[in-house]
Amino acid sequence: MKTPEMELDREVVSEAEWLVARKDLLTREKEFTRQRDALSAARRSLPMVKIDKEYLFDGPDGKETLADLFEGRSQLIVYHFMLGPGWEEGCKSCSYLADHFDGANWHLPHRDVTFVVISRAPLTEIKPCQKRMGWRFKWLSSNGNDFNFDYHVSFPKEEEKANKVYYNYGIGQFISDELPGLSVFYKDENGNVFHTYSTYARGLDTLVGTYNLLDLTPKGRDENPESTMDWVRRHDQYVK
Repeated sequence: MKTPEMELDREVVSEAEWLVARKDLLTREKEFTRQRDALSAARRSLPMVKIDKEYLFDGPDGKETLADLFEGRSQLIVYHFMLGPGWEEGCKSCSYLADHFDGANWHLPHRDVTFVVISRAPLTEIKPCQKRMGWRFKWLSSNGNDFNFDYHVSFPKEEEKANKVYYNYGIGQFISDELPGLSVFYKDENGNVFHTYSTYARGLDTLVGTYNLLDLTPKGRDENPESTMDWVRRHDQYVK
C-alpha cells in the first residue's frame, strides 16, 4: 500500500558536522542499550507464580496440557493471538506481529525455548487462517478452558456490559472481547509450571522487527498517532 508523501524537515550539513551529531547520538544509543540490558536483567529477576490450574488445549498434535507445550524444554513463550470464536479472520495487528514469529522460531529451540500461539477460536477456525497466511508456528485453541480469561486477553460478557475490563495491569474501558498479549512460563525438573512474565499493548512492540527497521529510517514509522496501526494490512491484502 502506497503511503502519503511526507516531507523531511531536516537540516542539510557537511560530512564533518554530520559526524559530530552522529557521535552525540551514539552516546545516547549506548546509554539506552545499557538501560535496556538492566531492564532485561530486572525482568529475569521477577518472582514466579506456581500454576496449579489445569488447562487442556486443542492443537495440531491433539489435546495437550500447558506442561505438554514445553516439548521437553524448560521455557515457554505464548503469544495470545486475537482470534475469537466466530471471527471471519484474525486480527490484522496480531497478523502483523505473527509474520515475524517463524523466523525467530528457527533459533528459539536452541536456547531452551518453545514458542506457541494460542487463540480462543476453535481449532477448526484457526487452521484456515494459518493456511491462508502461510505460517508454520504451532497454534492451539483455548476454546475449552479459561486460559485467555485468566491471562486477561479475553473478557466475559459482564465486563463488556460494565464497560470495565482488567487489561495491561489496570482497569480500562472495553475495546474488544479479545486483546493481544504475550506470556512466559518456566517448568522445573519436577514438572512444576510457573508463570514468570506477561506483557500487553505497547509492550509487544519489541516483537515487531519491521518496526525496528522503520525506526532506523528518516520517516520512521510514519503512523497516525491516534491510530498507530491503521496502515497495517494482512500481508496478502497489500496493494502493490
